Amino acid sequence: MPKLVRNAALFFLALSAGHALLFSQTGWSPLLPLAVTFGTAAYHLGVRLLTGKAFDRWMNNRADLTRRWYQPRPWEDKLYRLLRVKSWKDRMPTFYPDEFSPEKHGWEEIAQVMCQSELVHETNIVTSFLPLLAAIPLGAFWVFFVTSLAGAVFDLSLAILQRYNRPRVVRLAARQRRMAARKEPV
Repeated sequence: MPKLVRNAALFFLALSAGHALLFSQTGWSPLLPLAVTFGTAAYHLGVRLLTGKAFDRWMNNRADLTRRWYQPRPWEDKLYRLLRVKSWKDRMPTFYPDEFSPEKHGWEEIAQVMCQSELVHETNIVTSFLPLLAAIPLGAFWVFFVTSLAGAVFDLSLAILQRYNRPRVVRLAARQRRMAARKEPV
């Protein structure tokens, strides 16, 4: 999937540049919103790739699971029921499925990947709204707003998913540690 997203970002960037060039040559007004739309699509895909890479370098899929930020809040279960997370959680994409594979990683490693993924998605929510600044010189505010909102909602759903699943994975990790401790010779 990373290659697909990278190629899509480059494709949208090329479409944006082409439409912007045509707009500058012809002045035909429908080309500007198309250039903006393709450009923001390229931005949203590209910034997500760069954010993920930055967190990979910084955290390397290692997180302190005991940090307060990663702890479930008392109100979260009610929110998950209200949003019916259980009914849509299996339909969401996984960018790096191997990182979440219990056949390849222990549960504690998977929980740490989930923490990093949550931070990536939360950062993406914030960066989703940066293109609104381009609406100042370019206009087309609603094009920027709709694409920013769509990107933020998508990342919010993925951050919710990480928080929803992590307590179960942490319990599996604790069970895995207990079983390993029983098998160690004294």
